[in-house]
Amino acid sequence: MEKRAHVMKFGPVPLAQAEGALLAHGQQIGQRRLPKGHILDVADLADAAAAGVIELVVARLEPSDVAEDDAAAALAAALAGPGLAALVPVHGRVNLAATAAGLFTAPPGMVAAVNAVDEALTLATLPTGTRVAAGTIVATIKTINYAITGDALGAAVAAARPLMVAVFRPLSVALIATTLPGTSAKALAKLERVTAARISALGSRMEMLPPCPHDVAALAPQLTRCSADLLLVAGASATVDRGDVIPQAIMAAGGTVERLGMPVDPGNLLVLGMLAGRPVIGLPGCAKSPKRNGLDLVLERLAAGLAVTAETIAAMGDGGLLPEAERPVPRAVASAPGRVGAILLAAGRSSRFGAGHKLLAPWRGKPLVAHAVDAIAAAGLPPPIVVLGHDEAAVRNALAGHDVQFVTAPEWAEGMGRSLAAGIAAVPADWDAALICLGDMPAVEPGLIAALVATPGELVVPLWDGRRGHPVRWPRAAFTRLLALTGDNGGKAAMADYTVTEVAAPSAACLVDIDTPTALAELAAGEAG
Repeated sequence: MEKRAHVMKFGPVPLAQAEGALLAHGQQIGQRRLPKGHILDVADLADAAAAGVIELVVARLEPSDVAEDDAAAALAAALAGPGLAALVPVHGRVNLAATAAGLFTAPPGMVAAVNAVDEALTLATLPTGTRVAAGTIVATIKTINYAITGDALGAAVAAARPLMVAVFRPLSVALIATTLPGTSAKALAKLERVTAARISALGSRMEMLPPCPHDVAALAPQLTRCSADLLLVAGASATVDRGDVIPQAIMAAGGTVERLGMPVDPGNLLVLGMLAGRPVIGLPGCAKSPKRNGLDLVLERLAAGLAVTAETIAAMGDGGLLPEAERPVPRAVASAPGRVGAILLAAGRSSRFGAGHKLLAPWRGKPLVAHAVDAIAAAGLPPPIVVLGHDEAAVRNALAGHDVQFVTAPEWAEGMGRSLAAGIAAVPADWDAALICLGDMPAVEPGLIAALVATPGELVVPLWDGRRGHPVRWPRAAFTRLLALTGDNGGKAAMADYTVTEVAAPSAACLVDIDTPTALAELAAGEAG
């Protein structure tokens, strides 16, 4: 199909011709700021004329055009397959989020086919085969212009095929280790610990069977007796030929060897076998390390209920050169912490806000900081720790009657780092994690806060339109690092030390902090619009 930027009318027009059109770009009109996409009415045009504006850049849809949100939502509906949910359209964008942990998959060639239809409608996805957590954004649909023709939308929908997340399902897994003279108990214990962590992170359970000598006669009966869904065999020496112990034991037990070796590094020396309809995996030597390797690729597919054959493994060579510095898989079961509380940072000077304290500025009839506290309470968290500094008495008064714990940061003037450290120092001993909230983000939804608390993982952040926002949930293991923060350094630098789980946010509120009177006016104007 021929590509075109748009067919709607777009460009500058005199005020007399602008009524009912969409404002092409956000614009300040006197004391008001009209957002991009605002439908202009008589009052808007009167204000523009009074401000000396002669013309406005607008877009006007044709009768056959489909508006940006409707177009993105229609394509999202065609793409949202099993394990995916379409989020609310915003400014012509719809994100697809995983509803559970699993593997993201896309039909071959489909993304390119959709994007070839019309440049006004785009689809971007994660690479197929990516392992995702619940809430991860796996695809985004964006209408570039304010509208797309109905014919182009129909062609894009016709080219679409469902994306999906193959959800991890629990499996019973057995691990058998073979031994040679000199095999240490310490090495076996490490093997069990690392492998159990891999399996647990996929939502399954593992049993370590008694080790046996590294020979076919000892291993084959062990394989025959085992009834687990998946059998893992860690050999005391590497498997480099089908005549080695593990392949021979699989065949002696009545099974078949489907593949010896894989085009993935690290992980080359993996063995894939089948016994009584169940997979048998001979582990590569790198499986003793928690770093990601070829074994992880195989385990993830099996946990997701996807077939693993000789052909599947052969295809893993595309992208099979894994980064040497890739972070290890989680060392423990990915689970939500038992008790989470919130730290609300309310100590800053708010110098960009001008006269007055921004946290005391009214919105919806109460101070901004009170909205943040109320959202925490509505999410069901315990009374938050509110960190005070600048204009401490006024902030206390603004939160009179709220169930909170006040903490003063003596060094608040040195920057956010010291305020955050003061809050961490006051965390009760029974909190397993702390949600760091900002007092100048009044629109963050209680539902998002609750989701951040309940999501399994180490460090949990909200995600909107591909950008990470606030609040951020930190594990207790990170508290020592946070206590050492200085200056205006927040916790961002420490994030690299932890596995980050992203939670799809319901709106852009997780990105919107009120630093200036203009930002507050835009918040109010957006609500009114």
